[in-house]
Parts: sequence; structure tokens; C-alpha cells
Amino acid sequence: MPKYNSLSKELQQRIMEDRKNQKENPYAFKDENIIRRDIEHDKANLWRPAFVRDVEKILHIPYYNRYFDKTQVFSLYKNDDISRRGLHVQLVSRIARNIGKVLNLNLDLIEAIALGHDLGHTPFGHAGEDFLSRLYYEHTGRYFNHNVHSVRVLDKIIKRNMSLQVLDGILCHNGELEQKEYRPVPLNSFDNFDKKAEACYIDKKNIGHLVPSTLEGCVVRVSDIIAYLGKDRQDAERLKMLKGTEVFSDEGIGSSNAEIINNLSVSIMEHSYGKEYLQMDEVAYNALKLGKVENNEIIYGTDKVRSDYSEKIEPMMREIYEKLLYDLDKKDTSSIIYRHHINYVNSNNFYTAKDFKYEETKPNDIVTDYIASMTDDYFIDLHEHLFPNSKYKVQYKGYFEH
Repeated sequence: MPKYNSLSKELQQRIMEDRKNQKENPYAFKDENIIRRDIEHDKANLWRPAFVRDVEKILHIPYYNRYFDKTQVFSLYKNDDISRRGLHVQLVSRIARNIGKVLNLNLDLIEAIALGHDLGHTPFGHAGEDFLSRLYYEHTGRYFNHNVHSVRVLDKIIKRNMSLQVLDGILCHNGELEQKEYRPVPLNSFDNFDKKAEACYIDKKNIGHLVPSTLEGCVVRVSDIIAYLGKDRQDAERLKMLKGTEVFSDEGIGSSNAEIINNLSVSIMEHSYGKEYLQMDEVAYNALKLGKVENNEIIYGTDKVRSDYSEKIEPMMREIYEKLLYDLDKKDTSSIIYRHHINYVNSNNFYTAKDFKYEETKPNDIVTDYIASMTDDYFIDLHEHLFPNSKYKVQYKGYFEH
């Protein structure tokens, strides 16, 4: 029988009293404190408040559509029930807003961070991210990280005058690093933000030092983990990669997706209400850590998941990277990177100053931007187009093969 924890009666009563008295959370981020690079644009009004504008910017950015054919964990399967990144960001948003609603935080800010946090993710999930970072580092001595690149998409490639608070929440979402306690570190200028982002290109260890500047950003960060921990198990079961949820431990948060979402959310709400930081209890925190270890051992780290990535996708990405870089160095405007990427970016940059020319960006950055923007299917089709005689071929597992 599933085990669903609930908020204590005492806290429920306190919350209802606070709502009745219209008590505000003094630690919630206020709309009027929003910071943008261009303060003369995107001013809030009654029908489009401050962070609603950022939500809508993200929803309407051309790259948002591409979430829906980017792998979450499992690639090369024809299966309509397997999570893609488009569903993941919606789940993060829903979980984070549920927690934020109880804690009386800024829900529009939470939604914007959640929906935008993976815009910079590569095709083929974290494996694709690792391969692209390796290539980028070989050529530039700099690292690629999807959270940093999500900021680059919104702030440098398809410029949308996004708020500092949303960009910082995206930069610091870092769902691979769990903590028992999340304490925001204030950030009041783009100068400091830019330095923080740049440091991640130079030393990948700096990713581990990122801390959101708002409680809302902290909520999205922990919700990212909550959203994928059980859902990845659910997907693995649907692909018949697991015998059942009994292979996972139940150490206080349950083993099913529904239990994990509910019980971790309840723990955070119970131990964070009225505080200037987020916290979960010791049992929930230890179970979360164990759950991530088990997912890695039972799902992510298996040969079945890794083999196609390392044996096919990695060398294919190398071939594509080197070919596109060569075309840029030769200034071959007939190349696909000009026709499908550079022209596309320029045509969608209606906010940018007229003298901005994306093609003058450093070649390795353009190639990296392009590959990171690709969906799984586009990547495979592009490789076939560029290298029809390559020995590297991938084939999707059909609906009736699993």
C-alpha cells in the first residue's frame, strides 16, 4: 500500500490562519525588486506582471518547442509514454509551484525559472552534455554545462532582456547536487552574475558552488531532483528495463513516483514554512541521497543505457562538430550551420541592436550553440545528411520491440 505523508495538523492550522489574515512571506521575492539589463523595457502592468513577462518570453522563444524532442534519460526509443525534456520542465514547474504556494512565495518567478531551466540542454541528455563539453574543452579550454548554456540561450543568443532573478535561478538550478538545506545568497547586479557564470566556463568545479539568490530559485532547484527521481524509474519500468519498483529501497519517501513527489514535497513544506531557507528532515534527505545513488546504479549507469551513447552518439557528435567548425573557418555560407543556425538566430533576434552580427561570435561557440540547440531526431538526420557513408548509424527501437 503506498505511503503518503501529510503536513502536520498544527502547520495546516497555522497556514490557514495566515491566509485568513493575508499574511505575506517576508522572504518571498517581490515583483517591484526585479532587475533587468534594460530597465526601460518590459515594465510590469496589471495584465502582464513582472515575472509573467519572463514566463511568456520563455514560452515564445523559438527553442522552447525543441524541449519536446530532447531526451530526458532514454534515447532511441519509439515510445509515446517515455518522458522528454518538455514534460520534465512542466513537472518541475508544477512541483515547485505546489511547494511555493504553501510557502507563500512568488509563483510567477518560480514558473519562469522552472520552464527555462533546461533550454540549454543538449540532445541525448547528460551523455550528450558530457560529449559536447569534451569537444568544447579540447578546442577552447572551456567547459560546456547545460545550466550555464540555458542562460546563454536567453541572455546572449536569443536575447530577451530576461530578469536577473530568473537567469540566476536557471544558472543555479543544478539538480544533480542535493542538499538538506538551501539558503539563498543575495545577488544584486548583473556584473556579479556575469562573473559567476563565466567562472563555470573556466572551471567546472565552480558549478558545485552555485547557490540561488532567491528562495524561489531554491525551490526550483530541489524540485528538479524530485521531478526526475521517481519519473526516471517509471520510464525504466515502461521500457521493461526493471523487474519492478522492489529493486529500489523504501527509506521514508517511498519508491514510486507519486510517493516520492508527495513525501519529499511534504517534508520541505513542513520544515521550511516561515523560514528564510528551505530544509527537509534527516529521513527525507538521506532517502533522497540513496534514491539518486540507486538510480545511477540501476538505471543511468547500466551498459544498456550507456552503450549506444558511447559507441555511436559520441563519435557522431565529434564528426558533426569538426565538420561545422571547418565550414565556419572557411566562411562557407552554403553550409548548414549558416542556413539552419546563424540565419535562424539573426532572424529571431528582434530585441538585439541592429549592429549585432551573430556570425562574428567565436566559431567554437557558434558550433556549440548549434549542437546544443538540436533535438535528438535533428541530430541524427543532420549526421546522415553530412556523412551518408559514415560507419556510425543509429536505429530507434520500435513500438513493438520492447
